[in-house]
Amino acid sequence: MTKNRVVYREFGTPEEDTDEHLVDLPPHQQNIRIQSSRRGRGGKTVTEITGFQTTPENLAQLTKQLKNQCGAGGTVKDQAIEIQGDCAQKILQILLGLGYKAKVSGGK
Repeated sequence: MTKNRVVYREFGTPEEDTDEHLVDLPPHQQNIRIQSSRRGRGGKTVTEITGFQTTPENLAQLTKQLKNQCGAGGTVKDQAIEIQGDCAQKILQILLGLGYKAKVSGGK
């Protein structure tokens, strides 16, 4: 008898199959987009940084660094970073300094 045998499963896949292979690319190979948005946030501006292809640990570390340098709060949602306030130009300079290929998308 095998211990890992699934006898019955109504929905989904086994837990070990849900972990997708996350590719941890170096910063110079990632195309990052920075965008300020107020949509769905009660009129408050949030700077969204998307396009990361890295592990959740590296993303959390980068989020902490950006929050400290911008003096604002923020979070990680679905492989994207959200920083409170309109900090797009400051974040652009920080990411370029870290070696990321980043650009501000969208306009006002």
